[in-house]
Amino acid sequence: MSGRIYLVGAGPGDPGLLTIRGRQCLAAATCVIYDYLANPRLLDFAPASAERLLVGKHGGGEKVAQDVINDLMVDRARGGATVVRLKGGDPFVFGRGAEEAQAIRAAGIDFEVVPGVSAAIAVPAYAGIPLTHRDFASSVTITTGYEYPGKAEAAVRWHDIARPDNTIVLLMTTRQLDANMRQLLDGGLAAETPAALIEWGTRADQRTVVATVGTLAAAAAREAIGPPALAVVGDVVRLRATLQWCERRPLFGRRIVVTRPRHQAPELAATLEAWGAEVMLFPTIEIAPPPSLGALDDALERAAEFDWLVFTSANGVQVFFDRLRSRGRDIRAWHRARIAAIGPQTARALAAFGIHVDVVPTDFRAEGLLASLDGESIAGRRFLLPRAGGARAVLPDELRARGAIVEEVVTYVSRLPAVDADALLDWVDQGIDLVTFTSSSTAEHFARIAGERLARIVAKTRFGCIGPVTADTARAHGMPVAVEPTSYTVQAFAEAIATFFRDQPQRGRTNV
Repeated sequence: MSGRIYLVGAGPGDPGLLTIRGRQCLAAATCVIYDYLANPRLLDFAPASAERLLVGKHGGGEKVAQDVINDLMVDRARGGATVVRLKGGDPFVFGRGAEEAQAIRAAGIDFEVVPGVSAAIAVPAYAGIPLTHRDFASSVTITTGYEYPGKAEAAVRWHDIARPDNTIVLLMTTRQLDANMRQLLDGGLAAETPAALIEWGTRADQRTVVATVGTLAAAAAREAIGPPALAVVGDVVRLRATLQWCERRPLFGRRIVVTRPRHQAPELAATLEAWGAEVMLFPTIEIAPPPSLGALDDALERAAEFDWLVFTSANGVQVFFDRLRSRGRDIRAWHRARIAAIGPQTARALAAFGIHVDVVPTDFRAEGLLASLDGESIAGRRFLLPRAGGARAVLPDELRARGAIVEEVVTYVSRLPAVDADALLDWVDQGIDLVTFTSSSTAEHFARIAGERLARIVAKTRFGCIGPVTADTARAHGMPVAVEPTSYTVQAFAEAIATFFRDQPQRGRTNV
C-alpha cells in the first residue's frame, strides 16, 4: 500500500514559526526530505528512526535536480513511507511546491499541503518593517527578483509595481539586486525611495541593510550580504527605525550549544530562543535504563521500612513512579516516609505526581540537602536514594557518617549518544558563542566526544555551567567557564547567559 506525502512549509528559519499542523506531520513521518532553508532544529520533531534526506542547495551551491526530488518523494511513498517534504517558507510561494504536487498527483499518490509562514511576510516583520501602513502603503507586491533564463518573456511588470504607494517585496534578489533596482528606477520609482535588504531573516544571524533604491545594491555589496536575502522597497522601510524589535532581544545574534539530553533540552532552548539566540542541540548524554531494576523493585516492596525518600533528579522521579505503576504498587504505601528533592525541577517532577516535598534545599546540590537536614534526627533513620548510576558519593557517604542507614538504587544511567563530532567542529568554525553544560555528565561526555578536537574548540568558543559542581568538571577537562549563575536553575542559567552577553560585541553579525 502506498504511503502519503505532506508538503510542509517550514517557515523562514525561526523554528518557532512552524505551524502546529506541520509539527504533527513531522511527528508521523518515516521519511523527511528537506531543503537547506528549513531549520535543522525542525528535524527534532520527527521520530529518531525517520530517514532524513537533504536535497536543497545553498545559494549557488550544488543542487539536486527537481526531477530527482520528485522521484525521491514518489519512490519513498510507493514503498509505504509517510513522507514529509519540508520546504522553506510556504510551499506554494516561490517554492516549486505546485510542481511537486503535480508530480505527486501524476504518480497517483495522496498528498496534503501544509502552508507555512512565508519569508515574504515574516522576514520584514522580524526586521521591524510592516508591509502595509495607513500612512505609507495600502498594497503589497510580492515578486521574484530572479526569473528563469529560459523564459521567452519576463513576467515581472516593473512599470506596474513601481508606485510610491506600493510596498514591493523581492525574493531571490541577491545576485540580481543591482538589475532589480535599475528596473524599478526605469519603472518610475524615485531613487531616494527607502529600501532594505534582509539576510537570513528570522534567524540569529539576521542582518539588515537600509538604504534607498538608488544606493541599496552598493550598500549590500559593501556589507557582503549573500543569499538567502530579500528586499523590501517602499516608504514603510522608514518605520524600521522605531519598530525594530528582533535585534533588541538580549541574545540576538548569539549561537549557543545545548548539551542536555534531547528530552530535557527544550526547557533551556526555548528560553534562549525567545531571547533571540540560535540554539544548536548537541546532546552529550542519553538516559538509559540500568542493567537491572531489581534493587528498586525490592525497595518498592519494603516501603514501610523507609523514613526518607530522597530524589536527586527529575529522571529519577520519572523512573520511580513508572516502576511503581508497572508493578501495581500504591504511593500510599510510602505514607510514613518524608520526601526530599534536590532542586526545584525535581520538586516540580514530584508535584506532577501529586507529591508534596518536605525538604528542598536552597543550594541545589548534595551539600545543600545535607545542610537542610542539620536540624533533623538522622541517626538510625533509613534513607532510600533512587538516582543515577555513577552519581557523586557525597550525599550517601555523609548521611552514613551521621549514622543513617542508606540504600542507593540505580534508576537510570547516562551514556554517550550517537553524535557527529565533526558537525560540532563545523559549528564552532562557523561561530559558536557559548557551549552550555547542565550537569557534570554533559561536560564529561562533551570532552570525550570532542577528543583531540577539544583544544581547537576551547580556542574558539566559551563555556557556561549551571553550577559549581558542573563547572569544576568542565575546568578539570581544560574548559574555562565564562558563565556560572549563583542559583542553580535553568531559568537562572539562562538569565546569567543573557547578562554575560549584554555588553559583549557580536562577532561579525551587525546591522546597518
